[in-house]
Amino acid sequence: MIADQQQQIELRRLVADDWRIWRRLRQAALEEAPDAFSSSLADWTGPGDSEDRWRARLTAVPFNLAAYLGASEAGMVSAVDLGDGAAELLSMWVSPLARGRGVGDALVDAVVAWARHIGATRVTLDVFEDNPHAQELYRRHGFTDRGPVPTATGSTRMEGRMELHLT
Repeated sequence: MIADQQQQIELRRLVADDWRIWRRLRQAALEEAPDAFSSSLADWTGPGDSEDRWRARLTAVPFNLAAYLGASEAGMVSAVDLGDGAAELLSMWVSPLARGRGVGDALVDAVVAWARHIGATRVTLDVFEDNPHAQELYRRHGFTDRGPVPTATGSTRMEGRMELHLT
């Protein structure tokens, strides 16, 4: 656990059997911050909201964390091994009630630690250029801007790639 000034931050690694936790967090993230993700809430509700799909997501992506602040679900993050010495941070979100309380820092630190554990030499991520709070969080952890990345066809929003070299 990582100490917070008032409450403890707990990070829990999720597996396929934890699909309900991931579902709650992911749907909350897509509802609260729809502009922060390439997916939409509509992609993960209705016909897209099945136990098999949630389990498959947690199986296909090898590193998934839920963050808790006290007893409350406070955030989430995932990461994948890109196989070329890089790990990629994905799907990060911190609940509005937990922002500014160290949850985002704890999630980034956990991804970096996992990347080191698997032997990665760098961590990459993509972030929308109109998300300065996320960009600042990543810069605090040593990530640097690497330039724009292609976005979905027809999208007017720009994404930038950031990268952290591990030593």
